[in-house]
Amino acid sequence: MSVDSQPGTDVLVIGGGVIGLAIGWRAAQQGLQVVIADPEPGRGATHAAAGMLAPIAEAAYAEREIFALGQDSLRRYPAFVADLEGATGLSAGFRQSGTLQVAYDMDDLGELAETRHLQESFGVHLQQLSARECREAEPMLDPSVRGGLLAAGDGSVDPRLLAAALLRAAEAAGARLIRQRITEVVCTAGRATGGRLTDGSVTTARWVVLAAGWQSAHMPGLPPGVEPPVRPVKGQIVRLRTTAAMTAAGLPPGLLRRTVRGIVRGSGVYLVPRESGELVVGATQEELGPDTTVTAGGMWQLLRDARTLVPGITELEFADSVAGLRPGTPDNAPIIGLTELPGLVLATGHFRAGVLLAPVTAETVAGFLRTGVPDPLWHAFDAGRYATSSRAVAPKPEEEPACR
Repeated sequence: MSVDSQPGTDVLVIGGGVIGLAIGWRAAQQGLQVVIADPEPGRGATHAAAGMLAPIAEAAYAEREIFALGQDSLRRYPAFVADLEGATGLSAGFRQSGTLQVAYDMDDLGELAETRHLQESFGVHLQQLSARECREAEPMLDPSVRGGLLAAGDGSVDPRLLAAALLRAAEAAGARLIRQRITEVVCTAGRATGGRLTDGSVTTARWVVLAAGWQSAHMPGLPPGVEPPVRPVKGQIVRLRTTAAMTAAGLPPGLLRRTVRGIVRGSGVYLVPRESGELVVGATQEELGPDTTVTAGGMWQLLRDARTLVPGITELEFADSVAGLRPGTPDNAPIIGLTELPGLVLATGHFRAGVLLAPVTAETVAGFLRTGVPDPLWHAFDAGRYATSSRAVAPKPEEEPACR
């Protein structure tokens, strides 16, 4: 062990995105000594996320197990946010006003019908709306919209506000933030025992939680087969703002009352309004490796489809554009749970649903860190489902792999 080690702690969380911050907060609330290591907490995929809490609307893109986990997490969200805002006095921008899925032309309407069939096979009911009913629900929609589906229980949150509140809550609960990168997982006698920081010092811990998003796959120090198979998936989004004149005219914030997800000539786009007057439009999905360049083509695609659905966005003020890297896995489901390396817990690979799955991930991981009992919800999401990964079970002492 390095002579410049930091004092030992109960939990070292590697990564300060919404998942890592939420785990750190909930674990500290339960009386554990927690260190969160990240040079720029909340500035990765969380900063670029739209914040949709839409397990029903997302069901078309998910397996049944992911849908059930998302529904569980959404049920936890009101209490999660109330606790968070009560502890910090900060708003997380939580709204539960539903998601309206709309189709632009008749071909899109056929695709939406297939989506409805899949969603209802998961046991959820969606309210089918005519073209007229869609415009009654959202008056700023283009008259050409042919019909839609309303998922009334879906919601949204502002990930940037959420991350700021989680950081304050974690520190208020006793967690310590180290604004450095972990350059290596440190192992002692075949067990993960901490992490080496960029300044060369080592923070030791009884448990190491790897929640570093797509970079989890490239964490030095892990033995072969334990690295989670996570890849970066680029997503570009644009943020627009309602002008003062539009607000004075009585238009709703961001022109919409709820999240609108649209199919426009076979292409998908979503628009998420904020109470602040901001409208988030997203998102591209690009397999380009760790590239975070905002491109003219990406912005054109988003604005083209968004304007087709809501022509009034051309009057909005441009606020921001950003590209983030979602942590994708081979089956696009998260990796949560134990590994063959004792002392290491994975909480990564949340792909499109990191913000949605923050409460359930944080609360089940924190519960395990306190009790040592894995949550049954992890069963479908352990790393053992991948042939190249660990079996994600607690090993016997004689099975402990050697660390690098």
